[in-house]
Amino acid sequence: MLTAVFAPILLALWLVAAPAWASGLQVSEVSLEPCPAEDIGAQPELGRPAGASCYALRGTVINTGQKPVVDTDVFALILDSSGEPVLQNRTRVGSIGDVPPGSSTFGLRLAVPAGTPGPLGFRNVKARGFSAPVRTRAGSDDELLPLEQELAERTLVQ
Repeated sequence: MLTAVFAPILLALWLVAAPAWASGLQVSEVSLEPCPAEDIGAQPELGRPAGASCYALRGTVINTGQKPVVDTDVFALILDSSGEPVLQNRTRVGSIGDVPPGSSTFGLRLAVPAGTPGPLGFRNVKARGFSAPVRTRAGSDDELLPLEQELAERTLVQ
């Protein structure tokens, strides 16, 4: 009897508070290279080993759906020259925001520990987003980072 009373209530709560379903996206044309010298993230290497080097992970993400995928995260395994993971216990390398239907370029800045033997490589690059927002949305007046500005300008030119 208790089940008959609570089942409809639980179902209604689940429908109202249902999570935004995750969507996988295709990722292609991925590259990993040092940040351009003019990028604000490309700080000169410090004389101590505690510093970090800036790398840009760039690629194309393809949304085959009819609707935008929002709050999209990129996951990748970043490897040093011997094939060892560079970012220990971390595969989420950043967020690329909303991805409209079709093909879009992306760029993420990565801080890699100074002294990591290169060249760096990557494996298992994936992008995953949601059908509805799961994070606080940025305002229209928010500034883009230099790497994001460069990508936005490059996209407009093409």
